[in-house]
Amino acid sequence: MITKAERFGRVIEYFTELRPEPVTELGYGSAFELLVATILSAQCTDKRVNMITPLFFERFPDVEALAGSMEQDVFKVIRSCSYPNSKANHLVRMAVMLKEKFGGQVPDEPEQLMKLPGVGRKTAHVVASVVFSKPVLAVDTHVFRVAARIGLTSRARTPYEAEKQLMKYFPAAILHKAHHWLILHGRYICQARRPKCEKCGLTDICRYYQRLKNNAGQRTIRD
Repeated sequence: MITKAERFGRVIEYFTELRPEPVTELGYGSAFELLVATILSAQCTDKRVNMITPLFFERFPDVEALAGSMEQDVFKVIRSCSYPNSKANHLVRMAVMLKEKFGGQVPDEPEQLMKLPGVGRKTAHVVASVVFSKPVLAVDTHVFRVAARIGLTSRARTPYEAEKQLMKYFPAAILHKAHHWLILHGRYICQARRPKCEKCGLTDICRYYQRLKNNAGQRTIRD
């Protein structure tokens, strides 16, 4: 039986060869832009966010402009994304706090980022990891699902539990890569409803795939 360390080693080896330098699919040019884009991405696709942000940053190019804006004006620009009312409120309040408490600069520590309106643990870890290279791991629905299916996590009931388990085995130096590896794998291969196991190179260690095979074998025997 493969050990947990061996399973992680196999995953790291596979993705290092497949995607040696994975990057976020959100378009951004600064810490402020990634922070805005990540807030918008909650319950929304990166594709949709990338359709919204060019006009958004044209209208609100920096913290000062966003902090001085009216919530309804922000809403008009982001109305095509999910939960535009609450996100418009969060974005304006976030910019005001950046201006008043952080000198207009996006903080680089997750604990400071999480003080901002609309910024939870996942968003804070995305910004801290991608922009500031902090050794933190953002766990979204893709990471949570893929890690559980492969067997990188066991009985994790929350994203935080999954994060703690993953942090034990992924080296700190590649945590930013691991985040993108699992997200992209979940987005394009290990999809929620119809995983494309035939295109996955990790079926030899994947607990989910092994269960599928065993169930198929049992049905064949009964038939």
